[in-house]
Amino acid sequence: DKLNAVNDALSYALIDALKTARKDPAVRAILLTGAGRGFCAGQDLESRSIGAEKGEIPHLGQSIRNRYMPIITLLRTIEKPVVGAVNGVAAGAGASMAFACDVRIAAESASFIQAFIKVGLIPDSGACFMLPRLVGLGRAMELMMSGRKVKADEALQMGLVNQVVPDDELMTTALALATDYAQGPTKAFGLLKRATNRAMDCDLETYLAYEADVQEIAGRTADFAEGVAAFVQKRPANFTGA
Repeated sequence: DKLNAVNDALSYALIDALKTARKDPAVRAILLTGAGRGFCAGQDLESRSIGAEKGEIPHLGQSIRNRYMPIITLLRTIEKPVVGAVNGVAAGAGASMAFACDVRIAAESASFIQAFIKVGLIPDSGACFMLPRLVGLGRAMELMMSGRKVKADEALQMGLVNQVVPDDELMTTALALATDYAQGPTKAFGLLKRATNRAMDCDLETYLAYEADVQEIAGRTADFAEGVAAFVQKRPANFTGA
């Protein structure tokens, strides 16, 4: 049981699935979880070990560019809500995939490990970018430099996850949240992600100008018209994602 350790087949299958979800208008929210006992144990190091025994030189930069960068980029930029349901261990690149989700719900048995330093590497798959933004620089540095395990309750306390639930309630809770998002204003969610991503790396003046442009787009959607009508008529909005 490799706990969904990432090999070529798994990474390319995930890329294809995310691209399909991005293009399909019927998909209005995404739920990412791991099959079996764990979310994702990161890179399949057994395949790396076999390659080393054969005298192969690892091209880790190429692997990141071809396999992990597309996954993280899709999760962060796909203009639909992405809910991560973290079951069991999320280690290495697996933890980074969880960090890239918009909202994370963890089972009580979940744990997060940035174990790259244990094998002489830096945290990759966007970890050095995302982790400080989630928990602050000092705490992120401690987690990445120690490579220690963070259990679900500590993850909640430090802001790594939004909610912790009993293991047998994880999928029900995560699916309910994803369903709620899927019934929301899809284009507004997408524009919100676009604006938030932009805000992480620009000054306030630049962001405010960008925000005005994005809000102009949101104000022309059918969901905005429906939302205003529902508010005035004191009824629940029926968003269609248009």
